[in-house]
Amino acid sequence: MDLEKIITLELKQVLILRKDLKMSKGKAAAQASHAAVSAAIKMMRQNPTLFNKWWNGGQMKVVLAVESETQLEEIESRIRRSGVFVAKINDAGRTQLPPGTTTALGIGPHNQLAIEKITSTLKLY
Repeated sequence: MDLEKIITLELKQVLILRKDLKMSKGKAAAQASHAAVSAAIKMMRQNPTLFNKWWNGGQMKVVLAVESETQLEEIESRIRRSGVFVAKINDAGRTQLPPGTTTALGIGPHNQLAIEKITSTLKLY
């Protein structure tokens, strides 16, 4: 999708967390934060115009859930094929999870229609 068309639409960032890990609220918040920052920095470096529109427009984001690592990987694969920015988060293993556990995805910011084509069936976390 060309930049002109993307920036005329509402921009949003989607964070997806795995429910099967049964993370504490604090751990889930930390993983969502890692996903949000990682994806935003990736966008800022690769497409500053789009990043600035999202940043100055209120930084809309939503946190969704998947039930398994397999489901998270399927979403990641579809997002990557669509050309939307994505960051996969693997835990360092300092607290509740083994090192390298995939916990979250940060998607976008990007136009919400492109993201929702892939994530619209997911429930809020």
